[in-house]
Amino acid sequence: MSEALAEASEAAERGEVPIGAVLVLDGKIIARAGNRTITHCDPTAHAEILALRDAALRLGNYRLLGATLYVTIEPCAMCAGAMLQARIARLVYGADEAKGGAVHSCFEVLSHDRTNHRVEITGGVRANESVALLQRFFTIRRARATAQDQP
Repeated sequence: MSEALAEASEAAERGEVPIGAVLVLDGKIIARAGNRTITHCDPTAHAEILALRDAALRLGNYRLLGATLYVTIEPCAMCAGAMLQARIARLVYGADEAKGGAVHSCFEVLSHDRTNHRVEITGGVRANESVALLQRFFTIRRARATAQDQP
């Protein structure tokens, strides 16, 4: 999770929402990414999606069997769906996402009884650090927006 938090910090430095993801297979980091939706002008460029894409390319297989994905925040429905398609074995995430989390908070995509794959889920890992990154990012963003509104 330390590496995912580092990716999230780098995303914040680029002006992206600070979310990081790292994919591990057989004890080795295969792929890592931070959000790049603004940088790539792409609404699908979430950290999880970028890490899954990179891992699939590196391994030469869109199925990432046995892989664990570490993410700083509970994934959205799009990212959770991609994890099912990739057939990852495990998801480890930091903080819950009350407004759009699709693993536990709003939906339960990875454990729904009608899906054809199940993912082992561990949440709450270093959640305070993940939340602190987000809070700091949005505090700075709001302060900048307020300063720009001043005559």
